[in-house]
Amino acid sequence: MKEFQVNGTTSLSLALFTDVTNSRQLLDSVQTGKLEPEVALLNASLVPDVFPVLAAAHKALLSRSRESLTTRTLHSELIYNYSGSKHISESLKRCGISDDTTYVLAARFAASQDEMKDVAELINGKEIDLAELETRANTSHILKHYKITPEELAISSLPDAIVCRIAARDAL
Repeated sequence: MKEFQVNGTTSLSLALFTDVTNSRQLLDSVQTGKLEPEVALLNASLVPDVFPVLAAAHKALLSRSRESLTTRTLHSELIYNYSGSKHISESLKRCGISDDTTYVLAARFAASQDEMKDVAELINGKEIDLAELETRANTSHILKHYKITPEELAISSLPDAIVCRIAARDAL
């Protein structure tokens, strides 16, 4: 688990899990609003670095400060913003977890150590270092999802290309 400052006043704690066996239960809890503590559960194979997640988190906090959340919760807003899509249900399906997701990135805003321990107990899997994101990312799936071209990657990194899409989504 690692904690990052997002906008100077709020933190985002991230924990990366592999070999997750209870994705179906977690997804059911998320969909019924009974996941406690509340946490964003992302399909980590679509996350090549923490930078795009932090950009999506910043955007979610900005929406909350303007009282203009597109989704019901701050944590679902994080997943929605990470996706780069304007379609809420499609965003949550693509970038959130599914029944068979085994590689999960858990993100919680302003989490205490105890809350992150509770998050770790919710997820039946092995916690690994966030540095694993880069080596375990499904690059071909990311390129297809975000429609990133080889020409763009020749002048930019994959995380930067994702951040550009997150930032520009509302303008397109």
